[in-house]
Amino acid sequence: MTCLSQALSAWGDPDFKSVVKRDIELLSVTELPLQQGLTTGSYALDRDIEAMILNSWESETCIHVKAGIFYKSIIAGCSCSDDPTPIDEVNEHCEVQIDINKKTADAMITLLPD
Repeated sequence: MTCLSQALSAWGDPDFKSVVKRDIELLSVTELPLQQGLTTGSYALDRDIEAMILNSWESETCIHVKAGIFYKSIIAGCSCSDDPTPIDEVNEHCEVQIDINKKTADAMITLLPD
């Protein structure tokens, strides 16, 4: 499970949004549901991930963050030597909800429907 301890420590501070944004942008494709959020490409790239914090709120056990994630994907071809498919990067976007446990800083990241 992903741990967002810096975001948890910053909860209630004016810089919370920038801290959680930075934490999200440091996560990898395996930690974020980017592959599942693809709309154009077929393979999510593990670089140039940008986050936009849309909302945050608190419940008894968790800090909840809704974020937009901007990233790139490619349309992968068959990798044959004569494959005419260009390997161009495509811009992608998805929204996620991150639930950060207040005691452990463990974060559950869920892809939100369109």
